[in-house]
Amino acid sequence: MPDTTSHPSAELAEFTAQLAYEDIPPEVLRRTEDLMLDCVASILAGSSARSVQAIAHLADIMGPTSGPSENMVTRKTTSPLFAAMVNAASAHMVEQDDVHNGSVFHPAAVVFPPAIAVAQALGRSGPDLLTACVAGYEAGIRIGEFLGRSHYKVFHTTGTAGALASAVAVGRLLGLDKKQMLNALGSAGTQAAGLWEFLRDGADSKQLHTAKAASNGVSAAYLALDGFTGAQRILEGSQGMAAGMSTDADPSRLTDGLGSRWTVLETSFKFHASCRHTHPAADALQALMHTHGLGADQIASVVAQVHQGAIDVLGPVTHPVTVHQSKFSMGTVLGLIATHGRAGLPEFDAALHDAGIADFRSRVTMELDPEVDAAYPRQWLGKVRVQTTDGRSLAARVDEPKGDPGNTLSRPELEDKALRLGTYRNAATPAEVQALIGRIWGLADTSMVGRLLA
Repeated sequence: MPDTTSHPSAELAEFTAQLAYEDIPPEVLRRTEDLMLDCVASILAGSSARSVQAIAHLADIMGPTSGPSENMVTRKTTSPLFAAMVNAASAHMVEQDDVHNGSVFHPAAVVFPPAIAVAQALGRSGPDLLTACVAGYEAGIRIGEFLGRSHYKVFHTTGTAGALASAVAVGRLLGLDKKQMLNALGSAGTQAAGLWEFLRDGADSKQLHTAKAASNGVSAAYLALDGFTGAQRILEGSQGMAAGMSTDADPSRLTDGLGSRWTVLETSFKFHASCRHTHPAADALQALMHTHGLGADQIASVVAQVHQGAIDVLGPVTHPVTVHQSKFSMGTVLGLIATHGRAGLPEFDAALHDAGIADFRSRVTMELDPEVDAAYPRQWLGKVRVQTTDGRSLAARVDEPKGDPGNTLSRPELEDKALRLGTYRNAATPAEVQALIGRIWGLADTSMVGRLLA
């Protein structure tokens, strides 16, 4: 018999298996809707990318030609497994999906695609879908926190913790009991993967990380429903994830505040279309330029004062060779902020071969800052030092980048963002995006989740 006596993995499995819609505060449900809209709009924005299209082509070859679940990239239908895979790949493409600071984890890309696909396949209600997504967030974020900073240095947490978050969301829709949910965690955890080495080459692996995390979670949950067993302590066991992937894991994080601390409310929206590690410095530079009335040509040099995680992820990207890789270049992001006042999708598309942006990039360096590093990952401080061409030394800081819970996006701002993302490269029409917004805002009163896109 499976060992379901009290230990952190079992407690997490029990909480997520038994979570009920009525247990979730209204503000958590509304934020979950906000995050879902942000995610689906990101799926649309990423849908034309070459790497996403490659994964969609794989699904066309390997998967069914029709099914109960919506492939939002191709606008066809397929099985839940392949819909989750393709939609998750696209959700993470344009770097506009959400992030939870403390876990350094992007929950949306690995929770919403599998949950929506399975809810559609099973004919579940809007409240069922929202409950499953909250369960996925609450589990995935705590697992990311548990794995710690050392894990993130080598492993892409969204690919690793994401497999378990996906399994929990799908498991909740399947009605897994606590023993089955624990088995699903075990099967998802043993498949968890995702390494940062791809950044050095500008490779496509990041889309594979979310695609596989989402689809592996679907597989793990469905297998558990059929009696397939998984490791009972896949997280904290002596040969589990922490043992192989972390040196600072903290098992207490797995159960921290279950039922009272809602990590959905701690999750941030991305304002700039780039790696989140660039955002604090981007906001600080933007504030400094506004305060002092500076133009890009008046800036001789910029020092972005950052945490070690930013250096680990952004440091390898010195001369970006793809648009996606440029989103991990601090110099490129700050160059766009200085030159255009924003770092959105059109700006990145034009930046790769822009000599002016390349010149500004050469003026940017990163420096480990003790205060910023000590606050991370709980708080992502933004600090910059600027030397002007006329000899002035200026500095600025932001304590909460745009999109953080204390500086969040309102629903009108989220709708505007969704329209910009959803219509990017003609992925959808404005009318289709408006209809999508209405469907997601109305999920609490939806008796059966159907297709979200016309």
